[in-house]
Amino acid sequence: MEIDARSDGRNLLAAAVVGATATVAGRRIVARLTRGRFGDAEEYNAAKVTISGPITRKSGRPSPLSGPGGTTADEVVEQIEAADEDEEVEALIVELNTPGGEVLPSDDIRRAAADFDGPTIAYATDLCASGGYWIASGCDELWARDASLVGSIGVVGSRPNAAGLADKLGISYEQFTAGEYKDAGIPLREIEDDEREYLQGIIDGYYEQFVDTVSEGRDMDPEAVRETEARVYLGSDALEIGLVDEIGTEDDVEERVESLIGAEPEVREFTPDRGLAERLGIGAERVAFAAGNGVASVFADEGGDVDVELR
Repeated sequence: MEIDARSDGRNLLAAAVVGATATVAGRRIVARLTRGRFGDAEEYNAAKVTISGPITRKSGRPSPLSGPGGTTADEVVEQIEAADEDEEVEALIVELNTPGGEVLPSDDIRRAAADFDGPTIAYATDLCASGGYWIASGCDELWARDASLVGSIGVVGSRPNAAGLADKLGISYEQFTAGEYKDAGIPLREIEDDEREYLQGIIDGYYEQFVDTVSEGRDMDPEAVRETEARVYLGSDALEIGLVDEIGTEDDVEERVESLIGAEPEVREFTPDRGLAERLGIGAERVAFAAGNGVASVFADEGGDVDVELR
């Protein structure tokens, strides 16, 4: 039996590289996860909270691809309140990259930002739409990038209509209720005209509340808000119609903070106060994914096609 020394050498080298990569990645992740938990003496005078993804009270399970589950609205409110109570914090940056979400959770965050004792700047990165704009209207200023998408001042409600499918399957709907509209919108039967009007009235009520909130917070004429017709605008166009105050990068936002507090800003990001076990659990998933990706990249064919997607 012959032994291919070169093959064994390559295998050992690949294993060593993967092991070292996982070890280094693990150390870095643990360091990041535990940073600030054991007497971090970092100096700061401004706080930043980040709202990324759909705005909701609940978050999905963490994914090694996307990182921890999205920060919930209640967690964001806690972060803002913690920053407000911190004597070192003089200003607040609310970074937004969200398509919007639920009405009341969005309003909870807006109220927390509006109650912050100090200057507040909302900063739209990729997307600040719908509930994200609702939140931004509670800040003193809204900044965006030229290519940011901003706006979508509108409300959507929907219901599935499974009445046709129920008929095909021989499923009949029977429910006992007290109150004429208690079962309005049930998907197993066709919606009645008066029910449609009733449900549309709820959506219209939310929309009027949205318009009033934006017009008051952004000091805009309510009719000008309605004229946007729930469109999204590029940051530069949003600036022209008054939906945005300034165009700039994160560095520009920090320069603005400096002018507001009269000192060079040292920004601390306030994040959810998750337990160490949960943090390390998320880190372990990332290490496992990174190690697997490393193995794949070692043995992958370098001549493959590259797919580019815009979503």
